[in-house]
Amino acid sequence: MLVNGSDQKFRQLVHSLLAFLARHSAIREGHGAVIGLAGIEYTVLISIRHLAAEGDVGVRDVAAHLHLSGAFTTTITNRLLTKGLIDKAPHPVDKRRLCLTVTPHGDELLDRLAPTQMQVNDAQFNCLTAKEFHQLLDMVERLVKSSNQAVALQHYLAETATKAEVADLGAKRETGRKVKKT
Repeated sequence: MLVNGSDQKFRQLVHSLLAFLARHSAIREGHGAVIGLAGIEYTVLISIRHLAAEGDVGVRDVAAHLHLSGAFTTTITNRLLTKGLIDKAPHPVDKRRLCLTVTPHGDELLDRLAPTQMQVNDAQFNCLTAKEFHQLLDMVERLVKSSNQAVALQHYLAETATKAEVADLGAKRETGRKVKKT
């Protein structure tokens, strides 16, 4: 993205987003540490709790909510299950699916963390008005979607370039063989 022919503002945005991500990741790790979990374990646990307020929660729901793979989410939920923080039970209608619920012990940990979490989250986002917060949420959701498209494009372009380089290399080798024979 160029502004007046320069990508300086784009670079500033990207680097600021990276700085924000690093700090938010540190906060997430800190929230997890308070209750004896890794940051990703805390994130999956609290996501199960929040999603359960809307209905049955499966691994696929958590994965979609967090933009993670199902396999990775399964690994994390298995860790939480081993720690006694969630339960897995067959879905009441579709027996092929599992429903995830937070156990009383998991609820206890999240409840214990809540006062600290609220203070830290408020400190992180107190620079935004409620309106700005909702605007940011909308923008970030759109950026996640467009970033998925950008990653797919990047993979396609890299694959296309690699195939072209291989074809070009093959042509050069073939030309080299013809030159040596004459």
